[in-house]
Amino acid sequence: MEQQATDIIVATRAALTQASALAVQYSFSILGALVLLVLGWFLSRILHRWALSGLSRVRGIDATLAHFFANILRYAVLVLVFVTVLGQFGVQTASIIAALGAAGLAIGLALQGTLQNIAAGIMLLVLRPFRVGEYIETKEVSGTITEVGLFATELKTSDGLYRLAPNSTLWNTPVTNFSRERTRKHDLKVKVANDRDIDDEIDRLLTIAREDSMIESVPAPQVFVDSLEESAATLTLRYWVSTPQWFKTTREMNRRVRIAFGQKLAGPEPDAAPAE
Repeated sequence: MEQQATDIIVATRAALTQASALAVQYSFSILGALVLLVLGWFLSRILHRWALSGLSRVRGIDATLAHFFANILRYAVLVLVFVTVLGQFGVQTASIIAALGAAGLAIGLALQGTLQNIAAGIMLLVLRPFRVGEYIETKEVSGTITEVGLFATELKTSDGLYRLAPNSTLWNTPVTNFSRERTRKHDLKVKVANDRDIDDEIDRLLTIAREDSMIESVPAPQVFVDSLEESAATLTLRYWVSTPQWFKTTREMNRRVRIAFGQKLAGPEPDAAPAE
C-alpha cells in the first residue's frame, strides 16, 4: 500500500511538473497570439479607414465600390492574422490555406449567379452608364435610378412603382440613358395643305419655336419639308431642349402648334420619357 501511495505521489508530481512546463511553454504562445490578434484587429481597422479615405478621393470611384474594396482589404488582413496565430501553436498553415482555397472555390461555384451580379455591379459602378437620379430604359426594365448596389439596382418607374433589377441584367443589355446628355432633340411634324404658302408656314413654325425660352438657340431650330403627298406636305420642326425640361417643353409645343395651325399634328407622339 505504501508503495502504491508513493507511486501515485511520484506520478502526480511528474504530471504537475509536465503541466507547469507546458503552461510556461504555451503561455508565451497564447500571449503572443493575443498580441497578434489585438494588433491585427487594430491594423485591419486602420487600413480600412486609409483605403476608404484614399478611394473616396479618387474621381469616378463610387462610395459603394470604395466600401467594398476597403472591406476586402480589412478581411484579408484578419484572415492573414488568424492563419499566423494558428502557426504559433504549430498548426500546419499550408493545409489551412489549401482548405480555405477549396472552400472559396466551392462557395464561388455555389454562388455563381450572385458573384456574376457582384462583378456586374462593380463594372456598373466603375464605368457608370447611369447614376442615381437618371432615367434609363432597357428591353426589360425602365425607370429612374434610386440606388446602384453591388447585387442589384433599385429603380422607380414613371408611375411611382418600385423596381429591383439584378445587375447582370443591366450589364448584359443595351441601356438608353434619357438623362445623361445636357440637351435632347425633338422632331415635331405638321401637315400643310398644298394650297397654303409653304414658306409662310415654315416661318410661322420657326417663330413659335424662337418665342419659347426653353428651346435652345444653339443649335437653332430648323424647319424642313419631310415628305410630300397629293394633297399636303409634311413639315418637320426640329429643335433642342435641355434634358430636364424636355417632357414639359415638347408637350407645350404640341399644344401651341395645334392652336396655331388648327389641325392635328402629323406623326406619332414624342418618345417616352419620365414626367417632370
